[in-house]
This record gives sequence, structure tokens and C-alpha cells, in this order.
Amino acid sequence: MSNTNPLTLHQAALTLVSDAAQAHEMETRLAHAIEHGELRANVKRWATEQWEGKQLPGNINRLETFIDPAELAAWQKAGGC
Repeated sequence: MSNTNPLTLHQAALTLVSDAAQAHEMETRLAHAIEHGELRANVKRWATEQWEGKQLPGNINRLETFIDPAELAAWQKAGGC
């Protein structure tokens, strides 16, 4: 990851949508990209019994998984969203 401050998966999703109501859908897309090796991230996963909120693929914790803004930009440029 670069020297820029990483974004949580949730923050990254919010930067990509115009309406906060669309955030979970984008979180799911980002989690899918992470799970399929299309987007690099520092991932933290929930144990099933710890889960809060809407579940993401791979039990990814949306508030403790971090994405470098440069990685997010590269994913977008490659057609990620």
C-alpha cells in the first residue's frame, strides 16, 4: 500500500456512490472484487457469530478492511465500476 491514508471498505464504497442508500451494494461489489483478486486490500474477516449488519462475501468486515486509494483508483480504471 502507498503512503496515502487507506480507506475502510465502507468509506471506499461511499466515495463511489452518489446516494448513501447504495453503499451496501457497492460494499458488496468491492468485497467481491477483493475475494476474486481484482482489488488489493488489507482484509479483516468476521467470525460468523460476530457478524454485525448486512453480510458481505467472505465475511469481510467493512469497517476494519482497508483499501489504498491508489488501488481503488486502479480498480476503477480497469472497469471495476
